[in-house]
Amino acid sequence: MYIELRTPDERMRGPKAVDAAPVLTEVLRAARDGSVDLSRLRVVCDWIQYRQNFRDPIGLRLVEPWPLEAVRASRNGDGELAARSAWEIAIDLRRATDGSLDELLHTLLRGETDTIARVPLEPWVPGSRSIIWGFNALYWKALSLWEQATGRGYEQALPGGKSDSRNVAAAQELIQQLFDVWDRLAARRALPDELHVLELGVGNGNQARVWLDEFQRMDQESGREYYRRLHYLMGDYSPHVLELARANVTSAHGDRVSSLVLDALRPTETLGFLRYKAFLVYISNVYDNLPTDEIARIGGHLYQVQVRAVLPLAVASEIAARLGVGAGDLPDLVSRLLRLGPALLAEVSPDRFPTVADAVVFWRSLWEGLRLDERYVPLEALDTYDVAPGVSGELLRPIALSSGDVRMHVSNGAAASFTDTLPLLHPLGILQCHDLIVTDIGQYATNFRGPGKYDGSVVNWVNGPLLAAIGSRRGFDVTFEAFAHRTGANVLTMSARARD
Repeated sequence: MYIELRTPDERMRGPKAVDAAPVLTEVLRAARDGSVDLSRLRVVCDWIQYRQNFRDPIGLRLVEPWPLEAVRASRNGDGELAARSAWEIAIDLRRATDGSLDELLHTLLRGETDTIARVPLEPWVPGSRSIIWGFNALYWKALSLWEQATGRGYEQALPGGKSDSRNVAAAQELIQQLFDVWDRLAARRALPDELHVLELGVGNGNQARVWLDEFQRMDQESGREYYRRLHYLMGDYSPHVLELARANVTSAHGDRVSSLVLDALRPTETLGFLRYKAFLVYISNVYDNLPTDEIARIGGHLYQVQVRAVLPLAVASEIAARLGVGAGDLPDLVSRLLRLGPALLAEVSPDRFPTVADAVVFWRSLWEGLRLDERYVPLEALDTYDVAPGVSGELLRPIALSSGDVRMHVSNGAAASFTDTLPLLHPLGILQCHDLIVTDIGQYATNFRGPGKYDGSVVNWVNGPLLAAIGSRRGFDVTFEAFAHRTGANVLTMSARARD
């Protein structure tokens, strides 16, 4: 039996230490009394910092056998080994220290998993194709309805209830970098007439307002007259968010600003006219909200993490009873919700959802109860796996093999967005991204990196080494540094510039 603690230092010692001893003692006691083959059992203990997430306090994951391992076992006459799978028990130390999970642990180790009732809402799929991303997209499309129901804006769901978008010092630093580049170009009479800046993921417009205010002030003080040549483009997936942002900036900077609804995964579909023209692409808290797979290295073998969205039977039964349907009818209703949205769902199914508010209650109840079953499936050929369009899975090999056994995000959505955004940059332009970023794959062994729930959306940390490798392949230097203008923040600053 293999036991791993993936827990940050501050949770293992000091005033915030979690007492893992009772949990581990109970694991050993249950293992002694159970029927599971301990030689093929893994126990992984995480401390999950997201209070809302897709995991139960304790869960079971199948580790499917590698075909080559099965073939070798068969050749050696061990047909029984060829058919055997391994198992992984996943424990959240944050919620498993009160002793209330002992019986469930014993149930899992006795192999009585059929007694744990769940209602699947989808088949097994790679993580990036799960319906959790349909819920994520619905949140941004119908954000105004969610905010009406909760009585708070989405920014209040962020840690601390705010972002760093109003940081004046950060804006001034970035603007000065642009001024320096433009001054050099102007001295050579090579400065374009139009100076393009692009922001992806505009939030409520605070970042744009602060940045434009400071840009105008600094330009007036220096007498450069760059402001009259500035074109600031705001792009976002959510029309509601984009309208809020536009209203925030148009009163003071309306003639300098344009807004566009776009897909963050494929920005050039909307912004192709900007190719090689953007001197700055500013991205904040976008990449951690894009679809991702996960892969794992277990015992030297690579696996893909497949998931299946489910509802605990008790939750599913309660939701179904309110609607007058059976729990087995929920997958179809969920599909209709994600396809139509709550407003249209209420319109086409008034018998079950008399008002739009009723459909929103259904949506929020599903989201609160939603869980992910997980299993590990052998990933035999990385060259046949696509991280993103034009990005082969082979790029993952040196990263996945750099830190022993590990489980990590592939950040498919972030990789697609990053790859598709780089061609928009002017040769002297910069892409700057503020986000939750892993900079060393070893960090996955010390902390849970998602998925978590932020209000009605999904959050995962971004695989920084992968983005750096993608940038390098395309002639860009990618660097990471702590956000310089607030101490103690998890957010890092990633910068990408064309290599000299």
